[in-house]
Amino acid sequence: MAPFQYLRHSPASSLPLILALSALALASCSASPGPAAPSSTDASPTPSASTTPAQPSASPSPDPGSRPLGWGPEQRDQDAAAAAVAAMTLEEKAGQVLLPFFKGNQVDAQAALIRRLHLAGSIIMGDNVPRDPQGKVDVAAMGAVNQKLQQAVAADGHRWPGLIAVDQEGGMVSRLGAPLTEWPSPMSYGAAGNEALTREAGKGLAGELAPLGFNLDFAPDTDVTAGPQDPTIGARSMSGDPAAAAAQGVAFSQGMLAAGVLPTVKHFPGHGSVTADSHLSLPVQPAGVDALQARDWKPFQAAAAAGLPIAMTGHIAVPALEPGVPASLSGANYAALRGLGFKGVAVTDALNMGAVEKQYPAGEAAVKALSAGADLLLMPEDVEQAHAAILQAVASGRLPSPRLDEAALRVATLMTWHARTTPPAGTAGAGVPAGSGAALSARVSASAVTVLAGPCKGALVPGSVRVDGGGPGDRERFEAAAARAGLAVGSGPLVSLIGYGGKPAGGDIAVALDAPWPLQDSSAPVKLALYGRSDTAFDALAAVLAGKAPAPGKLPAAVGPYPAGTGCP
Repeated sequence: MAPFQYLRHSPASSLPLILALSALALASCSASPGPAAPSSTDASPTPSASTTPAQPSASPSPDPGSRPLGWGPEQRDQDAAAAAVAAMTLEEKAGQVLLPFFKGNQVDAQAALIRRLHLAGSIIMGDNVPRDPQGKVDVAAMGAVNQKLQQAVAADGHRWPGLIAVDQEGGMVSRLGAPLTEWPSPMSYGAAGNEALTREAGKGLAGELAPLGFNLDFAPDTDVTAGPQDPTIGARSMSGDPAAAAAQGVAFSQGMLAAGVLPTVKHFPGHGSVTADSHLSLPVQPAGVDALQARDWKPFQAAAAAGLPIAMTGHIAVPALEPGVPASLSGANYAALRGLGFKGVAVTDALNMGAVEKQYPAGEAAVKALSAGADLLLMPEDVEQAHAAILQAVASGRLPSPRLDEAALRVATLMTWHARTTPPAGTAGAGVPAGSGAALSARVSASAVTVLAGPCKGALVPGSVRVDGGGPGDRERFEAAAARAGLAVGSGPLVSLIGYGGKPAGGDIAVALDAPWPLQDSSAPVKLALYGRSDTAFDALAAVLAGKAPAPGKLPAAVGPYPAGTGCP
C-alpha cells in the first residue's frame, strides 16, 4: 500500500447451489500450476446407516467441515459464505468486492454509502483519524468511527463483519501515531534477523489495532528491495535477500494473525526492484519470469505455503506476462500469483493511484481488475462509478457473472472465518492498550542498529556530541535520547542525521534514519544505519554511541561498497 495517498459443511445432496459456488471459487487455484485447493465436491458423502455399518471400535471420522482450504478458512466457512452469496442480489455482490476510502471526517456519508451500495467496509486514511487537542490519535473517537462503519456493513444482515482496514506498517507508513506505539521501519526486522522477534512485533503492532475496531492491515511489505535503485519501497522492505524477506514477512504476518488482525503481503509481482513510483506513473519490470521466481516472487511463494490469507497486487507492468498492463489489472499476473499456490483473497493496490487512474478512468479499472482475477478492489477514485460499471459489465456480458460470484465468495469466506475465529473488538482477548508495545519496539531497534564503518566496541564518542541534519523533530529526539544515555550535546564529534530521501552527509558520524543508501557516498569515517526515528530508535543509537550497548544488526541489503551482511560480529 502506498505511503503518499488514498492516495461448515452440509450434506452434498442438500446444497447443490452452495457446492457449485464453492467449486467455482476454487477453480482458479486448481487451474494453476500451484497446488490445487480441495473443492467441496471432492468430499465423500456422509455415510448412511444403510450403506456403512457402524464401527464402534473405530475412531470418529473427522468433521468434513473442518477441512482446511489452505489459506486460513475451513470448508465450513466457505459453505456458509456460499449460501449467503447465493442469496445476494447483483448489487450486493458488486458491493462485496469494493473497499472504498472517504475524505476527512465524513464518516456519516461514508456509512450511508456503505449501506446503499452494500460495500465490504472501508479503509481509514490519515485524514480520517480523529485527533485530540495535542494532535494525538483520539482512540475512543477512532473506535467510534470504526463502529459506525461496521454497523453500516451489518445493515445487510450478513453473519460476517465488514472490513475495516488501515495502512500501518511501521516507519514512514503509519496512519496512526501516538498514543499507539511508534514502530521502526520494517527494514529493522531484516537487520535484526530474528524471526521470533519479528513475529512478536507483528503481534504487538496488530494487537493495538484490534481494540480500535480494525480487522485488516495492509502490512507487511514483503517486496525484495534492489537497493538504491528502488525509489519507492526502500526501508519499507525487510530485506534485499529474497529468503530473508520471505521468512520475516511470514513471521510478521503470523504475529498479526495471532492478534486477530488480517495481514496482507504486498506488492505482487514485486515493487522493490522497479525504478519508478506507481503513485505517479506505471513502473515496468523488465525481468523475465525465471528471474522473478528466483527473487521477487519468493516472499509470495512463502506466504502461499504458509497459508496466509491476503495478497496485494501492485500497479507494475511485466512485459514477460502482459506488456503495458498493470499487474493489478492483468489476468496473466493473477494466474502467476495463483501458480505460486496462493489460494486466498487477491486485493488490488489503491485504484486511485497514478499508474492506474490516468489510463483507466471512470470505473474502467474496477471492471478490468475484477475480470483479470482480483477479488477485492481497493480505493477506486469514485466508488459509485465503480459499482455502476461492474453492474453494467455483468449486464453486457463483458464481466462474466461467475467471476463476480467467485470474488464475492472469497471475500465472504475470509470474513466468515475471521468472525468465527477472532473475538470481536472490545472483548476479552481482543488486543492490548495503545502504547503497550513501546518496550518491544525498543528491542527491535536495539537489535537492528548496524555499524557499516567504524569500531564495534567501546564508546564512539566522548561525553558530549554535536548534531545536525535530519528532518523535523529528529534533532530534538536525538538530544533527548543522548541525555537519557548520559551524553551532553553541544561539543565534541559531529553526528549527522540523514532522514528519508536525505543527501549523503559528512561530519564524524553519519547516521541513516531510514533506508541506508545515502551512507554509500558519505565521507564520515563512522557510518551507522538505524532504520527508524522513534524515541526508542534514538535511544538505541545513543546507547551505541555512548558504548553502553553493542550494535548487533547486519546490513539487509548492499549499500555501495558495503555488502549485505555487513555489521559487527
